[in-house]
Amino acid sequence: MKRIATVLLGAAVAFGPSLAGAAYQVVEVKDGGIISGTVKLNGTPPPVKAIEVTKDKEVCGKGGKLVDESLLVGPKGGIQYAVVSITDIAKGKKWASEKFTFDQKNCHFVPHVLVVKTGATVDILNSDGILHNIHTFSTKNAAFNVAMPKFKKKIEKTFAAPEIVRTACDAHAWMAGWIVVSESPYAVVTDADGNFKLENVPPGNYKVEVWHEKLGKVVKEVTVKAKEETKLGVE
Repeated sequence: MKRIATVLLGAAVAFGPSLAGAAYQVVEVKDGGIISGTVKLNGTPPPVKAIEVTKDKEVCGKGGKLVDESLLVGPKGGIQYAVVSITDIAKGKKWASEKFTFDQKNCHFVPHVLVVKTGATVDILNSDGILHNIHTFSTKNAAFNVAMPKFKKKIEKTFAAPEIVRTACDAHAWMAGWIVVSESPYAVVTDADGNFKLENVPPGNYKVEVWHEKLGKVVKEVTVKAKEETKLGVE
């Protein structure tokens, strides 16, 4: 059985998801449900903006045209790179993986938005063979500003507190990305069509938050029933 609610993002509102809370506890989930759906733009999709490469042209963009990833909307209005999270869940499934990679490739961050576990160490890569300089902006985690010359292929950084961390490259002004640090694994990034799925959710009542770097956030109250699927964002 599917129960339907709708999430539409329009004008920007308060910044950042509420990823903090009591320590998350891993337990066996019995008869878990699913929260899935599509995050859509309520309005006319903006045109995709190409990035003008002004430096290291022999490398930057060689793998394809670079575009501004801060607001990508599919043909049916689905928003890519929104973060959908359950903000008030205290216990549930374990993380599928505790290995996280954030790459600087083709002179942009891959992925543009990365969700990681609180306390996890992230492998930050330089796959371009040129100088990059990753610079983070945060309040709960120690910010860093590290040059990565072509011979420095990897650094490791640990993110100890739930927070959205903005990333930039001081060597290439157009590069921008996000590392979303979450206590629980119930936080996912929407795909190119705006679709998402939170699986194996313990039955109960929750607050589901949808955050986007340009459009802000909305919060919905959701009831998950055993072995049922709740659809969000379906019109």
